[in-house]
Amino acid sequence: MAVSATAEKSEAAAGALDRLLAATADEMAKVNALILSRADSHVEMVPQLARYLIEAGGKRLRPMLTVAAALLFDKADGAQVNYAAAVEFMHNATLLHDDVVDDSDMRRGRPAARIVWGNPASVLVGDFLLGQAFLMMVETGKLDALGVLAKAATIIAEGEVFQLSKAGDLTASEADYGEVIRAKTATLFQAAAEVGAIAGGADATERAAMRTYGLELGLAFQIIDDVLDYRGEAGAMGKNTGDDLREGKMTLPVILALAAANPAEREIITASLGKPDASEAALAQVVAIMNRHGALSRSVDQAQAHVDAARAALEGLPAGEMRTILSDIAEFYVSRAY
Repeated sequence: MAVSATAEKSEAAAGALDRLLAATADEMAKVNALILSRADSHVEMVPQLARYLIEAGGKRLRPMLTVAAALLFDKADGAQVNYAAAVEFMHNATLLHDDVVDDSDMRRGRPAARIVWGNPASVLVGDFLLGQAFLMMVETGKLDALGVLAKAATIIAEGEVFQLSKAGDLTASEADYGEVIRAKTATLFQAAAEVGAIAGGADATERAAMRTYGLELGLAFQIIDDVLDYRGEAGAMGKNTGDDLREGKMTLPVILALAAANPAEREIITASLGKPDASEAALAQVVAIMNRHGALSRSVDQAQAHVDAARAALEGLPAGEMRTILSDIAEFYVSRAY
């Protein structure tokens, strides 16, 4: 019996992460060593807190993306190791800061650093990681790559502030949501892919293609992450199910549900939105409303559209196993929602 195109795509996606891990293993060993060494400090609390988060897990997709982009062009000059470590430090700094802003209790399946060391230490160690990230970029001597990551850091901060301003705002639109996730999530994916391409010797057209790939992958990634807040299990996600609702985040599933809901359903959603003590029963009611109006499935459809755009961006780049892996890894992250 012939295998359907959907089944073939799902099978490729299922093994994509393992293939990416294997293809980047040698370079990522160097990246991980650099990450651990640059998390060190003579101030004892700094490495304790930094390594608590860094060593807690996570797939390190963003630095792997930097390494994979460099290897795709087969002219890697070694700078990708510094860039990948810098990208991971930037990501971890934003996590430390986000958990303080959001009053989050869990991160990567364990108590958030702010719960263990307090908010001030979490903010300051996040600042330390950002400083180390920029030092590692400067050490390569490439101003164009430094410019890419420095601009990304600025945009990410703007995105976080914009999201904060929209928390609990029932007038927030799909366009507002798109602006938030483009800035706070997709921008770092975009930058990670582009600096990898720079390290790999890509030309201007190839860099632009990798920018598009990273951006679209990041958009899909965040939409799926927001869907999983209502579909996932706390242990699998590394955070509590329903955290986004309790924090008042106007994510795509909430926006779509509110737009389609009747007055009684809107009241149920708004009664829990931004309420830290919202019960599991209340969350279940909200999820039921989302499912009734297809808010979660429509969100996944939007993520799939971004995946399709990411895969299309790769078509003009060097053919081979790495390009195939990058294409399949985009599909993998959407498959998490099924």
